[in-house]
Amino acid sequence: MEGIQIITQDFVNVHITKSGGEDAAPIERRFKKEISIQDFKTKLELLTGGSAVTMKLKLYDNKNNYIGDLDNDQAMIGSYPIEDGMRIHVIDNFSLVKDFDTSDTAERFRLSEEEYEKKGDTLRSFLQRNKLGKYNEEEMNKMREQQQKEMAEEAERAAAAVVGARCEVNVPGAGPRRATVRYNGPLDGARGLWIGVQYDEPRGKNDGEVNGKRYFTCPPKYGGFVKPVYVTVGDFPEEETGLEDEI
Repeated sequence: MEGIQIITQDFVNVHITKSGGEDAAPIERRFKKEISIQDFKTKLELLTGGSAVTMKLKLYDNKNNYIGDLDNDQAMIGSYPIEDGMRIHVIDNFSLVKDFDTSDTAERFRLSEEEYEKKGDTLRSFLQRNKLGKYNEEEMNKMREQQQKEMAEEAERAAAAVVGARCEVNVPGAGPRRATVRYNGPLDGARGLWIGVQYDEPRGKNDGEVNGKRYFTCPPKYGGFVKPVYVTVGDFPEEETGLEDEI
C-alpha cells in the first residue's frame, strides 16, 4: 500500500500516535506544510484529546527511527524534515483523556458534578479559562469543517473511481503514473476505502494481492493500492513504453 498525495509539495501525509494509546492504530492525516507547529498542535487536540499548551511532539521516520522533536511553536511544519509516511508521536501528561480517566476522575467521584465545576484548580477549569482544546468552540468547529471537507473530497473521488476507469496517480518524487482502476473498497487491516490500480508500466508494488489476500489480478509490479484522494479519474490514454523501438 502506498501513502500518496495529489500533486503537492504543500501538504504532508503523516501518522499520528499518542502516549497511552500504544495499542490503538495510528491516525493518518494530511496537513499543510505552511502551518506553524502551534497551529498543528491545536489541530491535534481534536485527534488526541490533548492540550496544545502541554503536548510535546516527536518525529519518527517510516522505519520508526527517531528524527527529533518538533519544539519550535513558531516554525512551520515544512521547516522540519517531515516526509510522507512518517510518524508524529504526541506526549501530553495533561491530556484531556487523562482528565476523565485518571486522578481528575477520581476526584470527581468524590465530588458532585456541581462541586467539581466550582473548583478553580482542575485541568478542566484551566482549559475552560484559556479556551483550549475542546473548550475553544471556534477552533473545534474549524477543525470539524476541515475534516468534513476532506471526507467529502475522498468520498467524491471514491465514487468516481469505478472499476475499469482510467486514472492518474501522483507519487511525490516519482511523478504521475497512469493506470486503470481494478478495485474500489476496503482492505483488511487498513482504515477507510482504497483504490486498487493496474499501472501502465511496471512501477507498482504488487500483483493485486496484499497480505495474502487477492483483490484483483495483474502482472507483478503493475499493481498498487492508494487512497481515493490521491487518484484522479479522467481521459488518460495509455502510456507508450517505446519498447517497439528496441531490439
